[in-house]
Amino acid sequence: MRSFYNRKEGKDREIKLHCVTGTRIEERELEKITLKMKEIIENSLCEGKNIVFLCIGSDRYVGDSLGPLVGTMLEENQVPYHIYGTLESPVHAFNLKTILKEINRKYKNPLIFSIDACLGEQSQVGLVIFKEGPLIPGKAVEKVLPKVGDYHIKGMVNYIDPLPTSQFLNDTRLYTVMNLAKTIVNIVIESSPDLLVNKTND
Repeated sequence: MRSFYNRKEGKDREIKLHCVTGTRIEERELEKITLKMKEIIENSLCEGKNIVFLCIGSDRYVGDSLGPLVGTMLEENQVPYHIYGTLESPVHAFNLKTILKEINRKYKNPLIFSIDACLGEQSQVGLVIFKEGPLIPGKAVEKVLPKVGDYHIKGMVNYIDPLPTSQFLNDTRLYTVMNLAKTIVNIVIESSPDLLVNKTND
């Protein structure tokens, strides 16, 4: 049987999920992301890699709080991975390079999933995007930061307008950010072999 995940074929591909509750399209896309992440994690665990979720952002701005919210929720759900970036200890522009050095020093050849908020078109607000390759944090607000992650998940929290993009991070609805965070956390939980075993035994 052909494996769902193929690195060569999957190169630069992305899966998009629009957070519109209850639609069949959403359910299919949610399943695609979950299955893909599950196989990536299982293959990496078999190779003895440490799984790291690097959740980038700051809780000082609603629109930039997606990463720390996801990190906090993952810790609360006791996912069996290494979590960096929570509401208590956020990973942001000022400490990202230091955190990356710490991860690479602590773990040999880790598999990193980076998570961050992003801006796009108005019709894209609410999208969850899962893609192979590194994330470029701070790109929307023109910050120069290192690329991070073997795979990345972006949550479209707001749209770009002629007004300064930093203003749109301030004007973002918490409702949108919370829905995106819950969706991303559910994907990670459903992709976790250990958590699924525990659910079955409960």
